[in-house]
Amino acid sequence: MNEAHLKLENQLCHRLYMASNGIVRSYRPLLEAIDLTYPQYVVMMAMWEHKKLTIAQLLEKTAIDGGAMTLILKKMVAKSLLDIVKDNDDKRKKWVKLTSEGDALRTKATNIPSQIRCSYERVTAEEFKMLTKLLDKLLI
Repeated sequence: MNEAHLKLENQLCHRLYMASNGIVRSYRPLLEAIDLTYPQYVVMMAMWEHKKLTIAQLLEKTAIDGGAMTLILKKMVAKSLLDIVKDNDDKRKKWVKLTSEGDALRTKATNIPSQIRCSYERVTAEEFKMLTKLLDKLLI
C-alpha cells in the first residue's frame, strides 16, 4: 500500500491553509492601523463597493459564516462604521448600510492592497492572475 498520499507535504489542503494563514497575518499590522480585523475588512470592502446590502447579500458576497457575520456586524455597528435597519416592506429583511465614518475609512485603506502586493514580490502579476483563476476553480 502506497502511503505517500498521506504525507503532509503532498496535501494541497495544507498548502492552502498555510498560504491563507500567511496572507491574513500579513494584513494584520495594516488592518490594526485602521482598527479592523481581516473579516471586518472583507465586510468593509463589500460595503465600500455597494454602500447598502441585505444581510443575505453580504453573506453571499463575503462567504462569511452567518453566526460569525452576526458578531462582526455587531462590532462594526458599535464602531459606527455600519448601520443595520429593517426593511420598510419586509420586517424580516435587514439592510446593512455604510455610515459616513465607514465610508471615510476607505481612504485610510486605499493603499492596503498595494502594500500587501509588495509583500509578495516573488509572485508576478501574471502568477497572481493564474492563482486567482485556479482558486476560483476550487470554489465552484
